[in-house]
Amino acid sequence: MNQTVTSHVEISPKVFLLGVERRFDFLPGQTVKLGLGDGEPPRIYSICSGNRDAELKILYNIKEDGSLTPHLAQLRPGDAIDVSEPGGTFIGTSDPALWIATGTGIAPFYSMLRSGLGANKTLVHGARFENQFYFSNDWKNSLGANYHRFCSGEEVEGARRGRVQQHVDGVDVSNHWKVYICGQAQMCVEVRDLLIEKGVPFGNIVVEIYF
Repeated sequence: MNQTVTSHVEISPKVFLLGVERRFDFLPGQTVKLGLGDGEPPRIYSICSGNRDAELKILYNIKEDGSLTPHLAQLRPGDAIDVSEPGGTFIGTSDPALWIATGTGIAPFYSMLRSGLGANKTLVHGARFENQFYFSNDWKNSLGANYHRFCSGEEVEGARRGRVQQHVDGVDVSNHWKVYICGQAQMCVEVRDLLIEKGVPFGNIVVEIYF
């Protein structure tokens, strides 16, 4: 459906949070397709807002060689954008779970948090630089000691140096928590394989790869 942009903020260099009016119900973790009606195929993005919020928000970063995001970045409130109905199976629940995210792969987990699913969750949040820990204050306030940051590109106060894989390798998964992983393909595959080696059943691992 054609909608009007209601908000559009650059929250970090070349990373934007775009909002439209929420016109439909969705399950936390689901995706929508965005398009500009210019003949280019729409692209899939995770919803980055709560299922009771007035706005439906999308977190994205500019792909310099992309056919959509450079144009999305030019939008202003009042401009038109095409938004599909929600879909996808990367859906959060109220059960205990380990969440693992890098980059804009944090979006579906933020939707889950905003939708009231933060209890009994542990988040492993990886980034290259400090300004890529999106919504960090919200995570700290909601998850406390269950929020773990790993920064691979610089020293950051309150974060351990290195990639998320280094944390997952040492995490206790003896209770076979369900694990949700979202981010760049290599990270998702490596973390999944580490978890399987540690005894997490394959069926307890849910992966969503960001391209």
